[in-house]
Amino acid sequence: MENKIKINVVVGGRSYPLHVNNANEEEGTRKAAEKINKLILNFEENYAVSDKQDVLAMCALQFASKLEITNIVDQENELKAKEKIEKMHQLLDVNLK
Repeated sequence: MENKIKINVVVGGRSYPLHVNNANEEEGTRKAAEKINKLILNFEENYAVSDKQDVLAMCALQFASKLEITNIVDQENELKAKEKIEKMHQLLDVNLK
């Protein structure tokens, strides 16, 4: 059985006990919780939101949107790179014959 690290993170004023696999996962989890809490504070200060669940939903949407946008950009960049490689192959084929 793996030795898991037991940690406690606070998100939105609530404490969550978690188990992580290593120090890197612990650091990532703590940083994620910190970002979520900052975003919660930002939403509460700048929008008329009284329900914590609404704030958490807005946070989830923002993080998920950023992830999806990153994935779309990565796919576009990958496609462009593949097209450039194909053009280089074509140029090499023409010039090496």
